[in-house]
Amino acid sequence: MKKQEVKGKKQKAKSRAVAVESALLFIFALCLLPAFAFRFSHFSPFLPKINLPAIMFFSRIMLGLLLFNPFGALSQQAITAAKKQTTKAVTPPKTYVTALTQAGDNLDALLARYGLDGYDCNVSHFLKINNLRNSKTIKAPATYKLPIEIVTYNGKSIRTTLNITDWRVAKRIETFNKFAKEEGLRPDNFLQTKKLWVPWHELNCPEKKETVTAEASLDKNKKERVVALGSGERGIGKSARNFSIFGEKYANTPLISSRLKGKVFYLVSGHGGPDTGAQGKRSGRTLCEDEYAYDVTLRLLRLLLSHGATAYMIVRDPNDGIRDTEFLNCDSDEMTWGNRAIPRDQKERLQQRCDIINDLTRQNADKGVAEQIFIEIHVDSRSHDHKTDVFFYYRPDSEISHKLALHMQKVFLMKYLKKRSQRGYTGTVTARSLYMLRETTTPKAVYVELANIRNSWDQQRLVLKNNRQAVANWLCEALLTQ
Repeated sequence: MKKQEVKGKKQKAKSRAVAVESALLFIFALCLLPAFAFRFSHFSPFLPKINLPAIMFFSRIMLGLLLFNPFGALSQQAITAAKKQTTKAVTPPKTYVTALTQAGDNLDALLARYGLDGYDCNVSHFLKINNLRNSKTIKAPATYKLPIEIVTYNGKSIRTTLNITDWRVAKRIETFNKFAKEEGLRPDNFLQTKKLWVPWHELNCPEKKETVTAEASLDKNKKERVVALGSGERGIGKSARNFSIFGEKYANTPLISSRLKGKVFYLVSGHGGPDTGAQGKRSGRTLCEDEYAYDVTLRLLRLLLSHGATAYMIVRDPNDGIRDTEFLNCDSDEMTWGNRAIPRDQKERLQQRCDIINDLTRQNADKGVAEQIFIEIHVDSRSHDHKTDVFFYYRPDSEISHKLALHMQKVFLMKYLKKRSQRGYTGTVTARSLYMLRETTTPKAVYVELANIRNSWDQQRLVLKNNRQAVANWLCEALLTQ
């Protein structure tokens, strides 16, 4: 009900109450008037004599109405109801954070910039609050409401502000606000301005178990499933947009655009299986290179698929999926495409991956696919006091690989200038004859190093899920705009 309508009803109820009270006063006067008339009739020769029993009968009726007062009770009920309606209706409408889209933006990129991607409820609520039918109607430049509600912080705690009991949810919301401040998405601190940003998915998306269904064990009664070469990542179940490799939480991967349709990507996360790669220490926990490289690569894979690409995740874990925790457990159960066990010997391990990629490259080339790209992602290891930015290697004597690596570097440079201009960006592009670059036949090949796993500053790029997602977003943007 609109606020104006409720105000009108309340005013009407008050008017009725005043009318009823006036009527009751009039009745009371009528009760007294006969008595006065009877008294004065004995003294005034001008007034007629009045029958006393009739006056008493009339007065009792009027007095009964006055005492019973059904109209007054009804009017009071009307006032109470109007007050309730008014109290309910004047609840202030939700206020949302707004954002200006940039050239080339789509809904996925816009939500990812604010750490809102990966939740279908964020997409649906974005469309609802902006009165849009689908994500294809996004324009640039234009201002849109984001699924981030602005709530007045009570100065005590996030839990009492939002009337919730789960401290983990409150902590995630606090981290989100810090992330928004650090990334330049908001200029202020919610503790000072009392404006708390609450992502829609934190309070309105149904909780899902973090368990993951292994793609190779969907039917335990069947033999081990070997994924056919040349098929690319395939959806499962009733929807072709559900990919079990991402885990239950992120399995649903909506098609955002078809900008990468017809392009094929081979993604390899470094090490895996019996080889965990480089290791670092943080808060008494061990950080394994293969786990963090795998998570970033999975996030990149999901983005590529959302833009219509054909993509292959060459190294695969049966039960990890995309993880949002800071510390990713080190394990050794990774396999390669086709559910092949990973050899212990390093050369055999690398050659196995090269053979798979080369076979797939040949098959797709025979089908007429012209655009094929190989991306390998690692985490570097240097002395603990050495900070590094994301940097790139490319296949020597391959100009198209060189151009792709330079474009990736340019995208990262622009992102750093915008979000962390005070720090700068020092990521490099270098030709290097690494085994995987040298022995694969995919036309374009780039090798990405994410950070120094032993440096405490660089570790933030790895352990924070929003940072891992940001790296994946920027890599995807480079591949979309190459």
